[in-house]
Amino acid sequence: MDENRQPVILDCDPGIDDAVALLLAARAPELKLVAVTAVAGNVGLDKTSLNARRVLTLAGVAVPVFAGASGPMFGEQVTADEVHGADGLLGIPAPEPTFPLGEGTAWDVIWQKAQEYGKELVIVATGPLTNLGIALVKYPELPSHIKRIVLMGGATDFGNTTPAAEYNIYADPEAADIVFRSGIPLVMCGLDVTHKAYFTQDEIDQLEALGTPQAVFAARTMGCGVEWHQRFLVPGAPMHDPCAMMYALEPELFEGISCWIGVECQGKYTRGKTVTDAYSDAKMSSGSNATLVTQVDRETFVAHLTERLAAYGMP
Repeated sequence: MDENRQPVILDCDPGIDDAVALLLAARAPELKLVAVTAVAGNVGLDKTSLNARRVLTLAGVAVPVFAGASGPMFGEQVTADEVHGADGLLGIPAPEPTFPLGEGTAWDVIWQKAQEYGKELVIVATGPLTNLGIALVKYPELPSHIKRIVLMGGATDFGNTTPAAEYNIYADPEAADIVFRSGIPLVMCGLDVTHKAYFTQDEIDQLEALGTPQAVFAARTMGCGVEWHQRFLVPGAPMHDPCAMMYALEPELFEGISCWIGVECQGKYTRGKTVTDAYSDAKMSSGSNATLVTQVDRETFVAHLTERLAAYGMP
């Protein structure tokens, strides 16, 4: 293993914001992207596994992509194609993949890579947590092999799919519950921070002006978020999935709280809600199981994300 590069698996459901996270990971000099695992989420598994390879082809790398779960562990499938479009990328042009889908399932690959890299492997999860839930059930020893999971999902105060729940957790609460109870060190980049990690329209225009195919593609995926998120009173496009990837790259840009976080699986109105004692007088006796990310240095976040995408124009 290259001592200077962090081995990472990106577990994702591309999706327009997953696509930007993929572009960040593919060119990051600090990371060794050892695999991408696709899960059904924003759109169906056939499209997420295709889109992951399309974006990696755009990035100029052939990181192996493995298909995982085609639906949640329990309950009915919930997609977000009203946000991401029927193809998952809003019809924004991207090249056809130049390499095939990898052989094997996502959860088996997660276990294999965890064994290969020992306690050094980090997983960045930007979709429903079904692949990880299945991996943890199938391989009970997995938690002792994972350094950290950085995930985009959840929120403390509000939801974006229901009044209580954020999409990635709501899409498979049971899998999320397994992950949060696994004992693996967790970092939750939920709506609390992603709505603060936004690009304004001017900043998106500056990114597009870089002119590289990757920057133009990223800017076009971001552009749809400006109007969509006006209803959340966010003055720009929130960088949901890129926020988790940027945390994995530059955690010093963020602030967080060590706390307990759990997932509500049964509530009539609150199914999929992430519940935390971070702001509660009453604390869970089991203690902290996660870092709840709450703040971001937005200006530096925007500058560094833009610089990382600008690297595609460099030799």
